[in-house]
Amino acid sequence: MMAADENEEMRSLELSGQVGFNSLPHQVVRKLVGQGFCFNILCVGETGIGKSTLINTLFNTTFENEEGDHYEQEVKLRSQTYELQEHTVKLKLTIVHTVGFGDQINKEESTKPILEYIEAQFEKYLEEELKIKRSLFNYNDTRIHICLYFIAPTGHTLKSLDLVTMKKLDSKVNIIPIIAKADIMSKSDLGNLKKKVMNELESYGVQLYQFPTEDEEVGEINSSLNARLPFAVVGSTEDIKIGNRMVKARSYPWGAVQVENEEHCDFVHLREMLLRVNMDDLREQTHSRHYELYRRCKLEEMGFKDTDPDSQSFSLQEMYEAKRKEFLKELQHREESMRQMFVNKVKETEAELKEKEKLHERFEELKRMHQEEKRNLEEKRRELEEEMNAFNRRKVAAEALMGQALQGCSQPPLKKEKDKKNFFSLPSACSLTSGRNLN
Repeated sequence: MMAADENEEMRSLELSGQVGFNSLPHQVVRKLVGQGFCFNILCVGETGIGKSTLINTLFNTTFENEEGDHYEQEVKLRSQTYELQEHTVKLKLTIVHTVGFGDQINKEESTKPILEYIEAQFEKYLEEELKIKRSLFNYNDTRIHICLYFIAPTGHTLKSLDLVTMKKLDSKVNIIPIIAKADIMSKSDLGNLKKKVMNELESYGVQLYQFPTEDEEVGEINSSLNARLPFAVVGSTEDIKIGNRMVKARSYPWGAVQVENEEHCDFVHLREMLLRVNMDDLREQTHSRHYELYRRCKLEEMGFKDTDPDSQSFSLQEMYEAKRKEFLKELQHREESMRQMFVNKVKETEAELKEKEKLHERFEELKRMHQEEKRNLEEKRRELEEEMNAFNRRKVAAEALMGQALQGCSQPPLKKEKDKKNFFSLPSACSLTSGRNLN
């Protein structure tokens, strides 16, 4: 019965009178105007290439932005959100600048922060979408809708960093290449550079945002815009008087480059494409193409799928139960492996402790042997010192005895000499004595 209902063709009926649902588009418009819109722009380019100036020129205002320098150690993304209003339409505009892009000597990691930022915004939206109580109606959508990639006007070709970055970004965001500061090149050089850029992007397989041509109202305009890629633009917030009117231009000694003059640059076509014709399509492409690709890959990584291997549909409850069983099984397997790892770790620790105990016992034994050897050496040292002291005493005593013996041997000869002297002096003494007696 259900199969018959599914195969039944839808019938068309004519109304006999007006019922009022033809006002539905007006209801949607009023609702959207009251809610407001959001638009997020990512500006990728080297420092000082004119990103902030171009954004200020596009929206005919001055946004707050800190000037960057060429001494950043890594690429940083700085986002700023503004509330704009044109007549009755409100726009929440978020501008994301890549600070320090291309300023490092090693540029291998220059693209990584940009990819991480874009995927982080997708992840936030996916988390909100998967919530039980979600509020996508009031959700602050920060997904990047357009990437304005600024190309340096060198006149030669694209840098390797430009090719690698755009190739990595083309599946994440809508990319529009822009040749910045196009007023420093001649028209012929600018045309050659455009051809070289498009040829290299095509040969490298970079998918740029193509303006839709299916709509009859904007098909012709978008076809002409597609032929102008990449846009060669000039930005300026300075008003200069040319003739009888004030225009935004850049003044030079040889004249002025008018920003909104189609003969001077493609600024008018860029603004036409970005703001007046394809802003809603950029938002739609971000949601239906880039976000859906991220969402599908993320859910497939988590194990979700639309149908089972037999191509038979099943309910979300069955999928949940299957995923729950799979998760519990994996959790049990991890628990067993962790338990086994814990047991092995305990065994290894016990073996290490036993080995340490053996080493400690050996150390204590060696320590005791060392102390015993030390005591024995101390005792031997004391004995040797006592023997040396006794030897020294005996030596002193022996030297004293030898001295006395030498003195004893030297005394008799001295006495004989004295006796001899006394003997020879006796006659004179006798004569003297006798003389005295005679007198």
